[in-house]
Formats: sequence, C-alpha cells, structure tokens
Amino acid sequence: MIKKIIILLTVCSSNMAFADIYKYVDSTGRAYYTDEPRHSLYKRIIKTSPNHYKVREGNAYPTVFSSFSRNFDNGRHTIRKNKFSDVISNAAYRNRVDEKLVHAVIQTESAYNAGARSPAGAVGLMQLMPDTAKRYGVLNRTDPVQNVDGGTRYLKDLLAMFNYNLRLAVAAYNAGENAVIRHNNSIPPYPETQNYVRQVLALYNRSL
Repeated sequence: MIKKIIILLTVCSSNMAFADIYKYVDSTGRAYYTDEPRHSLYKRIIKTSPNHYKVREGNAYPTVFSSFSRNFDNGRHTIRKNKFSDVISNAAYRNRVDEKLVHAVIQTESAYNAGARSPAGAVGLMQLMPDTAKRYGVLNRTDPVQNVDGGTRYLKDLLAMFNYNLRLAVAAYNAGENAVIRHNNSIPPYPETQNYVRQVLALYNRSL
C-alpha cells in the first residue's frame, strides 16, 4: 500500500499534474467522476498541487494539507467570482432576481467555473441543460453572458411558479419543476436535491 502511494505521488510530482478529481454517488448508488464538479455534492478524492496531496477519501491514505493550498484555492475562487460579478449583477438586475441568490446558485453549481461540465450534460456557470438552454434561447451555453442570463431567467420563472417560495424554486432548479410538482409542491426526496437546497440557502443567508 505504501509503495502504491509513493508511486502515485511521484508520478503526480514528475508530471506537475495540478488537477482535482471529484466523485459523486447519486441516490441509486451510481458513481460519477469529473475534474469539473457541477455542484458541491461532488467530493474531492484526488488533489495534487505543489504542496498538497490527497490521494483518496477517508482515512485509508494519509493526507498532507498546507496553508499554501488553502490560500491558492480561496484565491482562485475569488478571482473567478470577481471576473463574473458584472455579468451576474446585470442579469439579476434585468430579470429582477436577487443578485445574492444568483451568486449562491452559481457557487453551488459550478464554483464560478465557466467551463464546468457535468456527466449529465449540464454546462457553464449555471449548469444549463440543453433543453433549458433551448427554452430560454441560449445558443452558446459556454458563453458566460448567455449562460447566466438564461439561468437567471429560469430561476425567475421558478420563483413565480412556486409563489416565491425560495426552497421550492431552488429545488426545482436542481431537480426540475415537474419533480417538485409531482411531490405535491415539496422538495423531492432525493438526497442530492435536499443537500443542494441546504447548500444554496446557506450561501444565500450568509450573504444577507
């Protein structure tokens, strides 16, 4: 086991592979792996950076943390957030949606990564699916302006649909409005959706 760890760390170091690998297991037990997580429910299982290695989940392998790595991640997040702040502010203003809510959704969906892609096919800052993009006239889901505008308009419609119940609108953004309606206008009993709602609302309330 120790030999395997040493080999892996040596390969990562020699290749200078500064990449994160994330894993998400849905309610059916199906596992998804990506280097660009769609939302915060993806858990990092491999982390390599100049001074930080995390080989896998749990305590099976040792973890080495450093303040450099934490500061690097926080700095990268802040840079991304600042980069798109005007785009988000303009979309929120045009569509009369609380800017803080849009930020909370984007942070949960993509962590401000405009190039994020999910295994399910969602793309961009607000992780638009093809059908949602088509519904709101988004021709290029990778374009931050179109992506945020389409996602914000969808969020606006969901708020109106569920009588401005924030929890239901956020749940519908994750699981789809039909899922919320099918469950008698309540948050669907999907672990992903329930955790998603908690995460978005926690970020939203923190910003108030």
